[in-house]
Amino acid sequence: MRTLAAVRSFPLTVRLLLVNQLGVNTGFYLLIPYLASHLTDDLGLSAAVVGTVLGLRNLSQQGLFLIGGSAADRLGARGVIIAGCALRTVGFALFALGDALPLLLAAAVLSGLAGALFNPAVRTYVAQEAGERKAEAFALFNVFATTGALLGPLLGSLLLLVDFRAAAVTAAGVFAVLTLAQLLALPAREVPAPDTGLLGDWREVAGNHRFLAFSLAMVGMYGLESQLYLLLPHAAARASGWDGSIGLLFLCGTLANILFQLRITRALGARGSRARWIATGLAVMGLGFVPPMLVAGAATSHPPYLLAVLAGALLLQLGLMIAQPFVMELIPAFGRDGLTGTSYGLFYAVSGVAAAAGSAAIGWAMDTGGHTGLTWLPYACCLALGLASAAAVVRLHRRGALPADPAVPLDPAPDPAPPCANARSRSEAR
Repeated sequence: MRTLAAVRSFPLTVRLLLVNQLGVNTGFYLLIPYLASHLTDDLGLSAAVVGTVLGLRNLSQQGLFLIGGSAADRLGARGVIIAGCALRTVGFALFALGDALPLLLAAAVLSGLAGALFNPAVRTYVAQEAGERKAEAFALFNVFATTGALLGPLLGSLLLLVDFRAAAVTAAGVFAVLTLAQLLALPAREVPAPDTGLLGDWREVAGNHRFLAFSLAMVGMYGLESQLYLLLPHAAARASGWDGSIGLLFLCGTLANILFQLRITRALGARGSRARWIATGLAVMGLGFVPPMLVAGAATSHPPYLLAVLAGALLLQLGLMIAQPFVMELIPAFGRDGLTGTSYGLFYAVSGVAAAAGSAAIGWAMDTGGHTGLTWLPYACCLALGLASAAAVVRLHRRGALPADPAVPLDPAPDPAPPCANARSRSEAR
């Protein structure tokens, strides 16, 4: 109830974007987790071809975040969000139409490009409309996104009882509804004329050494978050001897996020510096790998050890809940207002590379640990990464390289205002 009351306290635009993120993650996770098995088992494609299709989707998204962010700054976030959802509709529909390789490659590129467009654009719009309540808005954003990430696979598993095409058509339908809803309900905002050319914008953001240092310091957050899909599922299945235990990781994380994310952000935002909580969150994320590390060398298929893995996953989720809203709040503060989207785009490009490199490095550590008996090795690497990122944030804070904390604290119980007036006042306050 408290979460719903907080949602109602934001302007209509933010509420719509929260629902949009629920739909985006539902539609995405309804399809993508099952794509590799469809390409391999149903279509009989080789592992090399499957890797090419999946890699192209990731590359077209991670590599073009900067383009999407700049488009949001120059064309307006609304149009970019709508274009992204429309492209994702087409991309997912193509997955349902046939099994020809050119069609699959086109679907992969379009679905990846869609994410590159609306991901930074949505966050730009939320940051602009939330005003001084950015951290709280992004906390709610996490709640809706995490809920969608749980609902998507559940719905997808049911649709796969029919076939993959049913799942693909449904996912495309979700994005079609989101496109139409935003076309009708998401208001446009006036976009100031740019002061510099596109390359000038990129040089300005990339030349902001404080921002680049912060983005690099945050690689631990996304590198460790990606282990929810690699290391921890492997540990859960190994500890329990039951593949279904992987679902418990996401169920527990989602419930924790729904119940505690907003409370944590409000409580921490009212006391202590943002840098302090970001560093704390990163450290907690790293410490989340200690419980599974302690049972990594134990015999397989020992269900009680699953509790240690679940405890680690919850610590990882807790650290993410502590740090992420404040990270999203700080990003626009590194530069001028007209470059908010470009800043998010560059940050997510760096984060995407970090997540990919982190997964590759941890995968290597898992293989090495399995061959040498050093089963604790990948968990120790994750612990070191979390602590190193936390130390980097502390160092940046002590050197005065981070933006000042907001002058206005988080309001635990704001009075709702008329959506239009609320949106306008917060937009002007920036």
